[in-house]
Amino acid sequence: MRIPMLKKKISLLYGLLLLLLCLSGKGQEAPLDYENNFRQPLEKVLTTLEERFDVHIKYSPDLVRNRWVDFAPWKLRADLTATEVNLLYPLGLKLQQDKPGQFKLKAYEYHRWKPEEGWAFLDLLAKKYTDKSSWEIRKNQLREAIRKVMYWDKLQQVPRKEIQLQPIRRYADYQVQNFALEIIPGVYINGSIYRPGKPEKKIPVVLSPDGHWAKQRYRPDAQKRFITLARMGCMAVSYDLFAWGESLLQFSSQDHRSSIAMLMQTWGAERIMDYVVSLPQVDQSRIGISGGSGGGSHSILMAALDDRITLVAPAVAMSSYFFGGCPCESGLPVHFVCGGTNNVELAAMAAPKPQLIISDGQDWTQETAKHDFPYLQQIYGYYGKTELLQHAHFPQEGHDFGFNKRQALYQFIIENYHLNAAKLTDIITEKGIQIEPEQLLYSFGEKGEKLPKDAVKGIAELRKLLTTYQIKL
Repeated sequence: MRIPMLKKKISLLYGLLLLLLCLSGKGQEAPLDYENNFRQPLEKVLTTLEERFDVHIKYSPDLVRNRWVDFAPWKLRADLTATEVNLLYPLGLKLQQDKPGQFKLKAYEYHRWKPEEGWAFLDLLAKKYTDKSSWEIRKNQLREAIRKVMYWDKLQQVPRKEIQLQPIRRYADYQVQNFALEIIPGVYINGSIYRPGKPEKKIPVVLSPDGHWAKQRYRPDAQKRFITLARMGCMAVSYDLFAWGESLLQFSSQDHRSSIAMLMQTWGAERIMDYVVSLPQVDQSRIGISGGSGGGSHSILMAALDDRITLVAPAVAMSSYFFGGCPCESGLPVHFVCGGTNNVELAAMAAPKPQLIISDGQDWTQETAKHDFPYLQQIYGYYGKTELLQHAHFPQEGHDFGFNKRQALYQFIIENYHLNAAKLTDIITEKGIQIEPEQLLYSFGEKGEKLPKDAVKGIAELRKLLTTYQIKL
């Protein structure tokens, strides 16, 4: 008699369990009312969006599984963009348009806005100043605040070390010399200095960081840029980003995607600047910086930080709606100082110095001419120097520092460094350049065997070291 009763109780409990499962998770939805927070599963919300706005939304099942939206129907608006902000942003999701009427659900990207959002924010920033005087106040406030969040006041405590120069390699009309510079105890920034074979008494300089392309400064197209600048009569200083190139002897590639990378890259460039201006043959009125992609955003930031830079040419980088796809570009709160800023306003801080903006048709710089460049023209107009601001756009090209983009850079430098254009006609074609093997550009040996034994190893050790300067990251 007890066994049937036990079975009945088990059956009853099983039924109650199924009911509970149906009323939660993937089961039957609760009624749409205030008591249930008008709660709906994300997958159903996406179907509602498709129906309301006549679009198709693709997504991975893993991205929507077991995700619910409180007050979902109340967050709908008259247009898809405002609805996306209300519904998806709080969930860390966004819609990426593939083509008209078709979207893909993706994880929210903090560094990438919609163009209209970036333009609206740039317009808001522009209301803070109306003339040269008010802009100068804003610019000085920005520079002081950026230096503070970049810990430059604390890094000034770091003792300066002499640069370590390797033997010179001489070619027909230029020479190359590798270097290693200890920027804080046990941490090095490495690179190569390209000089004219027969330099003038005073020569201009172009700091030449590079971006997130494979083989970075060792690439043939990168070497062509550095060598050509040297053959034109400039000193081109090529250097590694943090946890990139020879820096990988000390840190892992994952360490590059960190706030520390942003700090170390800029401080390394600052120490290189200190070295450059100490050289008697350098013309301090002609010190420029030009990098592409992540090296371009680095160039913008360095020009904003260091007033000794007198020319800047960021390639495929500047945008009001893209803050850099790596924490090495946006990992520290640079963009939140003084009520907020963006990379276009940071680029404006170079005014009225010569500036060339290089953009293309396949990335976040494709819309530069619509809103961002006119804003810069307005700032340069405050000084009556709009002719010193130029824009080279390549709508049929993509995200690179290709031949045509390099040609634009060379012409800009010839014009603003007052070089002899007639003598450089053949040189800027980049013919007759000897590309060096990657290993020849190393400062610490082919296998890193010359790296000092007391060099810092790993980001944990670096964090500990930085705390001695009251820097916690």
